[in-house]
Amino acid sequence: MLAKITFILTGGVLLLAASAAHAQMASRTAVPVPGPATTEAPAAAPAVLTYADEMPTYPGGEAAMYQFLAKKIVYPATANQQNLSGTVYVRFVVDEQGRIRDAEVAKGCGHGFDEEALRVVRLMPWWTPGRVAGRPVRVQRTLPIIFRLSK
Repeated sequence: MLAKITFILTGGVLLLAASAAHAQMASRTAVPVPGPATTEAPAAAPAVLTYADEMPTYPGGEAAMYQFLAKKIVYPATANQQNLSGTVYVRFVVDEQGRIRDAEVAKGCGHGFDEEALRVVRLMPWWTPGRVAGRPVRVQRTLPIIFRLSK
């Protein structure tokens, strides 16, 4: 009688399982499968700091950043109609080259403000990266963006 044999690879071990008709005679047999020989550990993601000797800065300084935000932000139409205001806190990482990475809303207020704040932060030009001991490093920043209608 011929048995149907199935090969299953799980966790680096090859399991041989016989068909139901042949299950009484055969049991699962674990056969080690040689895996790739690696001596290197997987590369760890660079550390993200919350503070650096020199913090990342927007090109032109804080005043230039707020001018950029004022120029680029489009007040959400429904919030404008309802005369709503609010503050959105956007958290992001400035990497070693000064790029904005992993932008997310840390604390939002809804009404379209969250999406608009994220959109504008992602449009920002590259920053001057933060430094520790003269080396550029990844630094996390949280930026409050205030939405308020002028009267």
